[in-house]
Amino acid sequence: MTAAAKIFEALGDPVRRGILELVAGGEMSAGAVAEAVRAYAPISQPAVSQHLKVLREAGIVTVRAEGTRRIYAIDTAGIEVARTWLGGLIPSIELFAQPLDALATEVARGKRAARRAGYEHDRGSAGGEDEGGSRRLG
Repeated sequence: MTAAAKIFEALGDPVRRGILELVAGGEMSAGAVAEAVRAYAPISQPAVSQHLKVLREAGIVTVRAEGTRRIYAIDTAGIEVARTWLGGLIPSIELFAQPLDALATEVARGKRAARRAGYEHDRGSAGGEDEGGSRRLG
């Protein structure tokens, strides 16, 4: 499995995405992460530790010991792997830009033509007779 695949697989879980957002705000101890996660999800300390392990093994968070505490932080190298992988999609997406621009132009032309046709129709029939031959006020 590629590094990018591991990262995106790890981020497939909403709790792990939430943990990553927390740690992105600055270094946090495992206990502080668990406390913050439990504020929005019913989850145990061991479950949070397991999520942190998955994020660490995927390469998107780092851990360092500070006494008995474990301090987690964003692993910028892992984030760069994800960014590079996503960046590789841009040339593929840009292939659609020109045809979509052309479609937008055609839609705008059609709307202008419809407005003109409606305007000319309204001008041409103003004050004229309606279908029944009765005179309309215009």
